[in-house]
Amino acid sequence: MARRGQIPQEEAYQVTDAEVFMSLVVPAYNEQDRIPGMLEEAVEYLEQQYGHHGSKSKSSSNGSLQASGRQADPRRGWEIIVVSDGSRDKTVEIVMDFVRTHYVKPAPTPKGPWDRPSTPTTITPGAIRIVQLEQNRGKGGAVTHGMRHARGQYVVFADADGASKFSDLGKLVVGSEKAKDKLGRAVAVGSRAHMVGTDAVVKRSRLRNLLMRAFHLGIWLLTTERTAQIKDTQCGFKLFTRPALPYIIPYMHSEGWIFDVEMLMLAESAEIPMVEVPVGWKEVTGSKLNVVKDSIGMAVGLGLLRICWGAGIYRRE
Repeated sequence: MARRGQIPQEEAYQVTDAEVFMSLVVPAYNEQDRIPGMLEEAVEYLEQQYGHHGSKSKSSSNGSLQASGRQADPRRGWEIIVVSDGSRDKTVEIVMDFVRTHYVKPAPTPKGPWDRPSTPTTITPGAIRIVQLEQNRGKGGAVTHGMRHARGQYVVFADADGASKFSDLGKLVVGSEKAKDKLGRAVAVGSRAHMVGTDAVVKRSRLRNLLMRAFHLGIWLLTTERTAQIKDTQCGFKLFTRPALPYIIPYMHSEGWIFDVEMLMLAESAEIPMVEVPVGWKEVTGSKLNVVKDSIGMAVGLGLLRICWGAGIYRRE
C-alpha cells in the first residue's frame, strides 16, 4: 500500500501494540525427546522474571521497575509459541501434555540440558501456543511463521534442544535496551564466539570445525559490512524488539539454515542497531544437522542470498 501511495511510507512499518513483555518462538522438527527439558527451563525462567507475581524483573538495565500489579509493570507477561515444522513424531502431543500438566499442579518433567535442579512451574492458560505446520518448511520458515504471531514487546527465538543457556536471555534484553535507537529498534545476537578453544568446540570433529571456519570466511566475504563483523551468525538465540520486526519479518525469503544471515542483513539495511552478546552453550545430542549436506546447502544459500541482495530483490521501495 505504501508503494502504491495508498498510505504514507512511515505507516508501512507500524506494528500492533504488545500484549506481553516477552515472546519465545521455538521451531521444532521431530523434537519429542529434547523439547520437554528445554520448555521446563524456559518456563521456569520466564515465570520467575516476567510472571505476574509482584517481584521486580532482574532481566533489565532499569533498576526502578514497578512491581505492584499486572498493569503497573509493563515488563510482565510472557508467551511461548512452539512451531512444529511438519514433525512426524509426537512433538505436538508432548508439548500439549506439557501444557496440560503445568496448568494446575505441575508434574515432574525431564531436566533440561543444563541440568539445573528445578521445581515444575505452574503456567497460566494461553501462555503456551502450538502451531502445527502440515509440511516441513525448514527452520527459517518455522521461526518466521512464529514471529509473525508473536505478541511480545521483545521476541526471541531459541532452539528446541536447549543448547543455549536460557537464563542468559536477560543479557540479551539488557544488551538490546542499551543499543536501541530512537524508534526503539534493536537486535541482540546470542554469540558462542567466546567459546572458541573450549571443550565444546574442540571436541567437535575436525570436519565440522573446518566447515565452520569455511562458512565464517564466506560470511566475511559475501555479506554486508556490519553483518560480516558478527562473529557468530548461526547461534539459535536471537532477540528482537517489537519495533524492529516490521523492517525484517515481511521481507524474509530464506526458510533454510541461512535465514539467520538474512535477518541480520535486513536489520543492517534498515540501520537497526545490532549487538553481539556472549551466551552459554553446550553440545546436545540428537541434532538434525547433516554436516556435509547442510554445509553445502548453507554455502549455496549464502551465494544466492548475495546474488539476490545485489539484484535488488530485498529493496524496500
